[in-house]
Amino acid sequence: MRPVSNAGTLLDIEPALAGMVIEINALKLTDPLLVGIHSGGVWIAEALHQRLGTSAPLGHLDISFYRDDFSRMGLHPVVRPSNLPEPVEGRPIILIDDVLYTGRTIRAALNEIFDYGRPERVILAVLAERNGRELPIQADIAGMRLDLPANAYLQLQGPEPLQLRQVSR
Repeated sequence: MRPVSNAGTLLDIEPALAGMVIEINALKLTDPLLVGIHSGGVWIAEALHQRLGTSAPLGHLDISFYRDDFSRMGLHPVVRPSNLPEPVEGRPIILIDDVLYTGRTIRAALNEIFDYGRPERVILAVLAERNGRELPIQADIAGMRLDLPANAYLQLQGPEPLQLRQVSR
């Protein structure tokens, strides 16, 4: 395997975040709970939380133990605690991640959320949605939609500055 270059092509995320804020506000949700998926999703959730001016605390999930490929990740994955600071039961959840690719991370996050309770609905918001889905999961809100070659991936760097790069393997 060749080493990965961190140079890549820098993508402008500011218009994507601004568009996401407009789409979230257009939903006119009552008391939504924003929940970011570690680690890039939490960074995006923090950026959106600030731009939305939401008073509700921000939640975050670490879905490491919920992944269907956990055994392939090795014996020592970096696991952080999840924190949903308010009940999810009967409440709209905006689940936030950085990149939607195969759909497996989102499936795992949904499993974990439902372990906390049954939300009214879950809206999936991602900074970038790309081709290559393995599960029938799609974003309700996507800051950008990209068609990438098989040898490319998206890499979020942050939290300060928050930058998204398209990198080739």
